[in-house]
Amino acid sequence: MDRPQRYAVTLPAPPGRHRPPEVVVVHPTGTYTAAGAPVYADEAGAFRVAIEGEAARPLTALPGPVRHPCLHAVRLP
Repeated sequence: MDRPQRYAVTLPAPPGRHRPPEVVVVHPTGTYTAAGAPVYADEAGAFRVAIEGEAARPLTALPGPVRHPCLHAVRLP
């Protein structure tokens, strides 16, 4: 099965900020985690995630004080 060429990853808004979540599109980097999960990154390469199924695990720190160990990822056509 081919690896998806891009995913939309949802970054939740900080609690109490009353703003919508941010969606970041990520593309495959051609690298893998030690566990074998494919690594995806945004266009700038600053935001990197490992994606397994519909879960994106951040490999770089997210902006702001809130840390999320698991984010929602949607395969894009």
